[in-house]
Amino acid sequence: MLAGCAPLPAGHAIHRTPQVLTEFELDGRIVVRESQSRHYANISWRHDARHDEILLKTPLGQGVAELSRDSRGARLVTAERKEYVADDWEGLSEQVFGARLPLDDLPLWLSGRAPPRASGWRVDYLEYQSDAADALPVLIEARRGDIELRLKVSEWIVAR
Repeated sequence: MLAGCAPLPAGHAIHRTPQVLTEFELDGRIVVRESQSRHYANISWRHDARHDEILLKTPLGQGVAELSRDSRGARLVTAERKEYVADDWEGLSEQVFGARLPLDDLPLWLSGRAPPRASGWRVDYLEYQSDAADALPVLIEARRGDIELRLKVSEWIVAR
């Protein structure tokens, strides 16, 4: 009976079969590091095939930015009510950050489907909800050059 509680042997890897997420809601924390600067925020994200809403807040709960995407384009509104608008996520990221970031791919990354190496991004899944093959990741690191993003999902509210 005690054998059932024994840890898995060293080197035992779980074969993951990521879910295809067409809709999800999540709450978590995000850290973005670029060169010597770090930015911390709490994140709430609602996603479906036609629409995204992302709310970023300080660790104390003050709103920092609202991002949205739909068939009309992408929009960012800062806490100072400054608004940025573009045709898509990539155009918005270029306008705001000076680089086209692969934001359209983030829902795939969140479900455990890492980008191809040719993208220049390295995505590591450091922790999952459980040992189940279809468990969703809850700690994700993404890197490219001197940009590093770390997302800790505290709650997957809806995942389909």
